[in-house]
Amino acid sequence: MTSLAHYFVTDIECDGPDPSRSSMLSFASVVLREDGELCGEFEAVLKPRGDRSPDTRTMKWWDTQPEAWEAATKDPQDPGVVMKQYADWVESFPGSRSFAARPVIFDGIWMDNYLRAFADCFLLDVPYWGRCIFNGSPLDIGTYMSGVFGWTSPHEGNITFPAEWLGHHPHTHRAIDDARGYASLLARLFAVARELPPNTHDFLKRSDT
Repeated sequence: MTSLAHYFVTDIECDGPDPSRSSMLSFASVVLREDGELCGEFEAVLKPRGDRSPDTRTMKWWDTQPEAWEAATKDPQDPGVVMKQYADWVESFPGSRSFAARPVIFDGIWMDNYLRAFADCFLLDVPYWGRCIFNGSPLDIGTYMSGVFGWTSPHEGNITFPAEWLGHHPHTHRAIDDARGYASLLARLFAVARELPPNTHDFLKRSDT
């Protein structure tokens, strides 16, 4: 029997926009199985990198978010330890494993940078590069939502969702809260997609090569 796919819905918090210049402060992943079952969580606060510096504009924004800042910086751990633990945890789930975020280009680039730097693995499903903990392609939740609802205009990041779509998890900029909310959103989108006509995707064929 084929294992169901797992989606690692992830949110990160950082002290700047560029992982080559600043540090990831915290992150959290919530594992959503393709049938909508929640299967686990991973949350960590990281020590800032000694070779990176906070971004001035980002720190001004953090000044307006004192509770989120406390959550993102309290009891930090060594990223060299945490990222290895995270990689092992991801690989403990069977079958297809896909990284998911909203937007994936932001959270994904930070996670990829830290996985490469501290765990000698990466986010993309390109096995000949080396250790590939995510063996399914990354999923951008906003783009997936556009596809589910047939929108042809670009997805906007400032959409307000009904509270029940986010599982009543407020978007607090605490990584685990936001990851839980987006995992609930993705579960709702999967439910909507399952109601589509059964032959909708028959024109797609999986290549064996």
